[in-house]
Amino acid sequence: MAAKVHITAFLVYLQHRKPYMGVVIRQSIKGTIANYVGIAIGFITTFFILTHYLTQEEIGLTRVLVDASVLLAGLAQLGTNSSMLRFFPYFKDKNTKDHGIFFWSLIVPFIGFLIYLILFLAFKDMVIKQFADNSPLFVNYFYFIIPLSFSMLYLSVFETNANILMRISVPKMIREVGIRLGLLVSYILFGLKIIDLDALVIAYCIIYFLAAVINVIYVCSFGKVSFKPDFKFITPEIKRSFAFYTLFLILSALMGNITPLLNSFFVSAKMGLQYTGIFAIATYIATIIDIPSRSLSTIVQPQLSQAIKDNDIKAANVLLKKVSLHQLLAGILIFICLWINLDLIFNILPNGETYMSGKTVVCILSISRLLYSTFQIGYSVVGYSKYYYVSLFFAIILTTTAIILNNMLIPLWGMNGAACATLFSYAIYYGVILTVTWVKLKTSIFSINQLKVVFIAILLLAFNYLISRFVSSQFNISSLFLQIVEGIVRTFVVVAIGCTLIYKLKISEEVNHIADKILRIKK
Repeated sequence: MAAKVHITAFLVYLQHRKPYMGVVIRQSIKGTIANYVGIAIGFITTFFILTHYLTQEEIGLTRVLVDASVLLAGLAQLGTNSSMLRFFPYFKDKNTKDHGIFFWSLIVPFIGFLIYLILFLAFKDMVIKQFADNSPLFVNYFYFIIPLSFSMLYLSVFETNANILMRISVPKMIREVGIRLGLLVSYILFGLKIIDLDALVIAYCIIYFLAAVINVIYVCSFGKVSFKPDFKFITPEIKRSFAFYTLFLILSALMGNITPLLNSFFVSAKMGLQYTGIFAIATYIATIIDIPSRSLSTIVQPQLSQAIKDNDIKAANVLLKKVSLHQLLAGILIFICLWINLDLIFNILPNGETYMSGKTVVCILSISRLLYSTFQIGYSVVGYSKYYYVSLFFAIILTTTAIILNNMLIPLWGMNGAACATLFSYAIYYGVILTVTWVKLKTSIFSINQLKVVFIAILLLAFNYLISRFVSSQFNISSLFLQIVEGIVRTFVVVAIGCTLIYKLKISEEVNHIADKILRIKK
């Protein structure tokens, strides 16, 4: 009988791949630890440092600068990250150090950065004009996007290189812990007036640059990486396939990379940086939802790519259903905990009354993140299949829908409109993607157990409402301490009921196996 896998669901697929199991388990555990350490640092930074020391406008500035840099870096990649994951199985050869494929991860992004830098400078006046009235502070720091995006570019590329080599834990630690610690120190120095706003923005650039350099050194330290290209290995067929795939990714990136950042740009341009600051805090809170999916989604990509390459649809479907189910399960439980304690979070937050206007934004964006963490693994299938070019069509749908909805809904509902634009856009986007993957590839992320999870979530939210309405309201809970105690007790009760239902309904074999082991140990 096959050994049960109880670290992460996707390892079911790897049960027959003995050489990889130990590495995957260790890397997944280390990556998860890095994520949660990063969460702790991010929590302290966001809720107790940013909101205390920075104004809403300054928070908005840092958000827009980072989002603009992420956009430029994403476009400049020219699809390098996806290309490396897609083509590495064809280059993989220990004796030749993978035919020097890592050379292309250096040169292609550099060419892309030069191309988009020229376009960036050519259209700067038009961009500045959009932000000049409502967000003049962003205009003052516009040129810092260039060094920041360059560092982000190679930080991301070498994270992918490390992922290919099954060594993602250190890059995860650098991004989730190292960068956040650096930014935390910078914010404190700014708050203590040791550095000014100019120095804070410069610190951003330095921190990301150092993180990129450390990633490069780490990947090179394995001795498995060669930057000497093997031109003889690259056949005309590989050239055509790589060139067509890269061209497709360039066009796709023009659409796909813009969409996740549209909210910041639209809110800044139409409402001002102070609203971007409130929206940014709401976004930070909502991103807690998809934290469990980060390590799993990253480490699973090479295995999914291999399964699609081998046309092993059965294995791919097992992988997809397991990953999607467990990401939905984790995301739902976090969402419920977040919703139960949302008022408490804003009460604890320094200047929380200012950010309370983002409460509805948190709820809407949390649902968006839940869709992302549950469905995104289904999109990955398209990128690794022969139908990868259809992703461009998907990206056009997503971006066009998001732009139209932001323009329509922000004037009507303000920040809530921007959040709804994101939710509606992703709902349409994933609806189209999952339909196409089922029709063309016969792959599906859906299972009956996902419906059970949603049903349990509805019951738990209804139960929480009843407790809040008819039990908690009967007590005079005015002090912050009592609010914290009440929040902890209510969360424990609701989650305990949820976990019991999950166990009794046998939604996850892996989760039940872990629970059985824990119960046996206690006995």
